[in-house]
Amino acid sequence: MQSDQCRRVFIALSLLVGCMISFSFGQAGSDTTGYELQRQKVNKLLAERSQRFGQFNESLQKRTGIFGLKTKKDMQASIDILKQIVLTDNDIFQETKALLDYKDFEKSQIAERASEFDGRINGYIRTISKLQREHEKMVAEINTLEKTNQFYGGLAILFGLTVLAIGVFFIIKRQKLTKA
Repeated sequence: MQSDQCRRVFIALSLLVGCMISFSFGQAGSDTTGYELQRQKVNKLLAERSQRFGQFNESLQKRTGIFGLKTKKDMQASIDILKQIVLTDNDIFQETKALLDYKDFEKSQIAERASEFDGRINGYIRTISKLQREHEKMVAEINTLEKTNQFYGGLAILFGLTVLAIGVFFIIKRQKLTKA
């Protein structure tokens, strides 16, 4: 009966640990959502850069001057588009760095959680081991008490039989005395 209770305690603690682990991985999913948003921002900037680079190529082909030559205005338009590409590149570098920092932060958080869960699990294992030792100790104590109880029960029966025998002996002796 006691071992069933220990098993139940062990199962309950195992379920508790499992729930905590699944809860923490559920939180990790929300962190991944933030990472995904940051990644989409970087992809959007890359698409903008690609579009601007296409505009730059078009501006290089434009020749609105006399005899099909490039004008100062054409060259300035190409330079302006190139400046936008450089600014977009800077934004891409900043957002990519933020993305990498975010990923590093996620990794460190996961490592912290794993360490925390290891500590908790080790604590639960120590508690379970302690409870199992106490359970074994109590089972041994119960066995000792049952043996002691059997011994005293045997003594009580022996004492009762002795009293009964003495009582019968006196009754028989008294009957012999009254007959004689």
